[in-house]
Amino acid sequence: MYIPNQFRESRSDVLIQAMRDIRFASLVTVDGDDYHATHVPVVVKETAGVLTIEAHVARPNAHWRILEESRVSLAVFQGPQAYVSPSFYASKREHGKVVPTWNYVIVEARGRLEAITDDAWLAAHLDALTNQFEAGRPEPWALSDAPEEFITKLSRAIVGLRLTVESLEGSWKLIQHKPEADRKGTIAGLSASDREADRAIARAMAEREV
Repeated sequence: MYIPNQFRESRSDVLIQAMRDIRFASLVTVDGDDYHATHVPVVVKETAGVLTIEAHVARPNAHWRILEESRVSLAVFQGPQAYVSPSFYASKREHGKVVPTWNYVIVEARGRLEAITDDAWLAAHLDALTNQFEAGRPEPWALSDAPEEFITKLSRAIVGLRLTVESLEGSWKLIQHKPEADRKGTIAGLSASDREADRAIARAMAEREV
């Protein structure tokens, strides 16, 4: 990924937290002259200094079948993104030499992706995935709420994927290179938007103004 220095985010704790907040990734693996891309909810884990990204796919998905041996793959986490209008900028009123741009947060994780068919691993993965998304609900649903034989039958129709992360990089393109008045004007403009993604970008920008 091309990342100008002013947008590069290299702090591992920030990158990992962003992945956990986004919780959805595009997994991409090269297969000869072709690509396999799968878009899945994920669980991000750190165990004894090893960072992994866990997911699962339907058995008919050909992606897992090319992983008889683990392959170097890419996980892309796209966070909030927003159109930035020149009308937000103080400099528009000063000299008019401004154009639109796009703000976004992206994390890319590279590592070796492997397929997992072990029943115990799949059960633990599904439990962790469910608990992650049900957390905070007034009455969280659990796998144990469904009949065991029903869950067992469904589990046979999926295959686990685990990417062991070898490198991380992130781009927080938040017009850091613009004058303070332009940045603050953009924060105000996006904060007033009806789009949650716009407001999320405004919050990310505001955090960097502190």
